Parts: sequence; structure tokens; C-alpha cells
Amino acid sequence: MPITEVEGRRITLSHLDRVLWPATGTTKGELLHYYVSVADALLPHVRGRLASFVRTPDGVDGQRFFQKRPPAGTPDWVRTTERVRSGGELMAQVDVADLPTLVWAGNLSCVEIHTPQWKAADPDAADRLVLDLDPGPGAGIGDCARVALALRERLAADGITAWAKTTGSKGLHLLAGLRGATSKGASAYARRIAQELERAEPARVVARMAKADRSGRVFIDWSQNNASKTTAAPYTVRARQRPTVSTPLSWEEVEGLRTRKGERAAAELTVDSVPERLERVGDLLAGLLDPDTAGTLPR
Repeated sequence: MPITEVEGRRITLSHLDRVLWPATGTTKGELLHYYVSVADALLPHVRGRLASFVRTPDGVDGQRFFQKRPPAGTPDWVRTTERVRSGGELMAQVDVADLPTLVWAGNLSCVEIHTPQWKAADPDAADRLVLDLDPGPGAGIGDCARVALALRERLAADGITAWAKTTGSKGLHLLAGLRGATSKGASAYARRIAQELERAEPARVVARMAKADRSGRVFIDWSQNNASKTTAAPYTVRARQRPTVSTPLSWEEVEGLRTRKGERAAAELTVDSVPERLERVGDLLAGLLDPDTAGTLPR
């Protein structure tokens, strides 16, 4: 098995020719190449946050599992942090803090990276707000775009600046920086905003969890602000039929999506196209990392 050195860390790579996405023939080696290519943009968004992984060791059509604990054999140079779970159990999780850790995780077929809306150094403070826009049956990316634009305007009225990205699947994520917030406060605020929009546009929007209510409408999932929940990180690959990427968008691009249908927009943003796009437009979520852009939740 080949051994590579990444920033002074020796990593044994395995099965680089294994196909993880049969529909496109994309291999684990190509997954690793993608993550190395986008690392400078990805790492600042996940560093300091406890990562959960979706692993697909036999490919996305095979068995998959969601892993929070560090896998067996985790090198001692991989940064981990222990936290107390709601049941009182102490559990360690990986902090994808650097390029060697990202490559190590990719080699384990950790296809997806998910993180919470708080940092390990201050788990009681929510420094991110997230709204997950998920189209129900009969709705599409265009419907999500229209809802995203309405939410952007509503958040701005409270002094909160929002950024958008694809989920890598059917919908969109809206993200905003927060200061002086808790997960409980952020979750309550996100729920209130979602319910407001549902009342204003009941034919287009739903804020309730029941799947039976989602037909033809966009579900605004506010629950990912809960301290125990995680969201697909910016630039993570998704374990879908194609190797799509959760990709930051400009608001001009969101406006352009209003007339789009289905999953075509997400399908165009893959491990093959996103590195070149990143070189061309830069990290469209870079402003989210600036503490000066963080907003304060209204009382």
C-alpha cells in the first residue's frame, strides 16, 4: 500500500482505485484528490468543530454508517476533543483541523463531513445559524431559491447577514454568523422565523416536521440548530448517486435558480467541477468566517 507524507504526517493509503460512485466511476483516489484541492477553503469552516462522518467503505451503493467516535486505529496526531453527551456519557470526536486529518479521513472513505453550529472550545455558544430548505414531493430547487430569498430579507430585517450553499442534494442551506447566542436561543429563533414564513406563504412553505405536510412545499428545517444536531459542512462531498458537493452560492446564483426544477443544479456541482469553480470565484462563504459579520439574535 502506498504511503504518502502530508505536512510531515505519514499516511498509509489503501484501495485508491476502489470505485465509490458506480454511476460515475469516481474512485477513492479521486475523492482524496478533491479534498486536497479544496482544503484551503474547507478547513476553516470545520476546524475547531467536532466532526461526524458518513462512511461508505464499499461505495455509496453499499453499506454506509454515520460515525461520531474516532475510528479504531486513529493516529495520535489526529486532534480529538471529549464532550459530555446529553446522557452524561463522555465521548471523543475528531476535529478536522488540518490537511493530514482530512486526507486520513478521506482514506477511510469518510465521504461526508458534518459539524454542529458551535465550536468545541465553547460548546455552550452557538456561533452559527442554519436553515435547511428541503423541497417536498412536487417542489424543487427553484422553490427553495424563492424561499431562500424571502428568508434572506427576513433575517436582514433583524440585522443578520445570510449566506447560501447547496446541500449537495435537492435543497439549499442558509447560514449566518451569530454572537452571544446559545443553541437553544438559535433554535427558537429559527423556528419562529420558519413559522412566520409558513403563515405568510402556506401554499409554498411548511415549518412542521410531519412529512405528510410537505407535498408541493419547501420544508424549513430549523431543528439543526439544536446542540445535538449537525449539518453537512461547506465543500463536503455527499454520498449520493453522483459525487455532488455542498457548494457555496452567490445570491445572484440563488436568484438564477428560481426557474430551475429538480436536482440538476446540485448535480452540476461535483468533485469534478467544484475545484475549478473555487479557483475562479473563491470561497463565497468566506464572509461567514469574519466575526465582524456575526449578528445578534433579537430578544
